[in-house]
Amino acid sequence: MKETYDCVVIGAGPAGCTSAALIAEAGYSTLLVEREKVPRFHVGESLMPETYWVFQRLGVLEQMKSSDFVKKRSVQFVSHSGKESAPFFFDKHDPRECSQTWQVERGRFDKMLFDNANRLGADTYDETRVMDVHFDGDRATGVTVRRDGETRQIAARTVIDATGLQAFIPNRLGLIVDNPDLQKIAIWSYYRDATRDEGKNLGATIILHTDAKESWFWFIPLADGITSIGVVGDRDYMLKGRGKPPQVFADELMKCPAMQRRLASATQSEDFHVAKEFSYSTTRRSGEGWVLVGDAYGFIDPIYSTGVFFALRTGELAADAIVEGFQKNDLSASQLGCWTKDFDEGVKWIRKLVGAYYTNEFSFGRFLKTNMQHVGNLTDLLIGRIFYDGAGDIFDDMDQAIEQSIRDRVSGRDM
Repeated sequence: MKETYDCVVIGAGPAGCTSAALIAEAGYSTLLVEREKVPRFHVGESLMPETYWVFQRLGVLEQMKSSDFVKKRSVQFVSHSGKESAPFFFDKHDPRECSQTWQVERGRFDKMLFDNANRLGADTYDETRVMDVHFDGDRATGVTVRRDGETRQIAARTVIDATGLQAFIPNRLGLIVDNPDLQKIAIWSYYRDATRDEGKNLGATIILHTDAKESWFWFIPLADGITSIGVVGDRDYMLKGRGKPPQVFADELMKCPAMQRRLASATQSEDFHVAKEFSYSTTRRSGEGWVLVGDAYGFIDPIYSTGVFFALRTGELAADAIVEGFQKNDLSASQLGCWTKDFDEGVKWIRKLVGAYYTNEFSFGRFLKTNMQHVGNLTDLLIGRIFYDGAGDIFDDMDQAIEQSIRDRVSGRDM
């Protein structure tokens, strides 16, 4: 580990590894540090097809294609009444190879990206904790790290915060803005031999509402017959007066017969995990010499499996902005954050889609029955194709349908 780097990246998840790989590949000295030992456990196994292009650029696409990660070709939804939607097959909308993706074990997946950053020239260290980020005014100037009991000062021209939900710089600078409408809790575990669909839908992510829409389950098939299964609900609903996580999970499972059927022959393979899924944004995404990526940039909700895609994409965009900044000798906030406006413009469509899912009066199934012209647009959103003109066209009609569904409920209640 040297005393000075062009860039220090804090956190070796998908966002940090992507940034470190691309900046190092461009010829700039890069340090990537991770506080935990790699590989490490992490939830968030389901990818979106648009990750394909970042994998291609990183040079790991062939590794992904030859891996034993389960191929994900579709997303399917199960309503509160137990009605199963037709699967949204990505390649039915777009038959190219890029319209499929994978369900990954994050320990192996993240280690692949960590090793790839090293292969492309980054100095990579796990079990290395960043104790502080140094600032001269608003300008980031380096970090203090602790490794093997030794504390070191590292100078850097730029610092990338890829610390995930820890959000080191946003918490340090008071940049976090919570979304009070999306304060969720997830309880999950892993099961062997859960019942999967057959054929193309074998590797589908399945989202299942409970009977009163108070929570929803995810079903994510992984390699070796293991399936990631979790339940998500509002914090207060999941925690207050409910007992311990295994009991809460069991209670919610009783409200979801479609998931009960899938678990009838399954065996739980490890203890339950619990995580806060609190949605938040940040008031600033960059400053002089620093930029946020991945969940440090913001977190929406786990419903559409956007986390890894957003991590890879922000990591890529931030790296490009930094490399351009080095070339122009401009490491200002505006340069390092030059990509954030366009990124946020695309992300807002996912925010709206999340809002639609949590509007209990609204039904995607009913909407699509009368708006079949939007099936392709919705599939694009599930693929992750949100950064193009027309990505949000579906909402011209969906917003009206949501408003009408709420009016219908109110008028029905008043009758």
